[in-house]
Amino acid sequence: MDVVELLQGASLLVPEETATENDITVRDVWEYLAQDEWEVALDLLEELGDHHPLPLTFWKTLAKAAEQMRLERSAAWCHWRCSEIRHGVIRADLALRPAEESRRKTAIHGAGVLRPMWNIGNRMPTGEPALNIASLWVEYRPSLEPGERSSVRLLPLDPEQWRHVEPGQRITMHEDRSVAGTAVILEVQRPEWALMH
Repeated sequence: MDVVELLQGASLLVPEETATENDITVRDVWEYLAQDEWEVALDLLEELGDHHPLPLTFWKTLAKAAEQMRLERSAAWCHWRCSEIRHGVIRADLALRPAEESRRKTAIHGAGVLRPMWNIGNRMPTGEPALNIASLWVEYRPSLEPGERSSVRLLPLDPEQWRHVEPGQRITMHEDRSVAGTAVILEVQRPEWALMH
């Protein structure tokens, strides 16, 4: 399938009455497709998907379209959303420690590349804290500098270890034994199995 067919196919999975906060609808997507504005159409479809639960097929199709257009961040976002449908959504407010107080001196790439360890309250048999790995996506910005704060999305390597995590819970991020940042859980959504097909 070419890019246009993929975008058209994805748009057919969006209910016609779905609209974003800015009143963007699937009709807007079709208008941009008619004008060969594929990247704008892709952006609008991503936005529609962020405001309304859509099936796994929608995000897989968008990922293929983004890959064909060589839009790496969009492709990564669509693959991330596929994983969230399978494993659930965890959002948190993360504050990184300043560079002078931590080992990290450079910004975190925001598109799900970093896979830090997290102290989420689990314990090892010896009673010591067990750290659990989760990839990190910085929301609404390309990166996060030491000392900055942002809402983030977490994608656990082992979702079963994160079942007890709930909104309001305070967790710490680690890239080594020291604390690299502190986060407060904002939202937890369990997997939406009904959307898998």
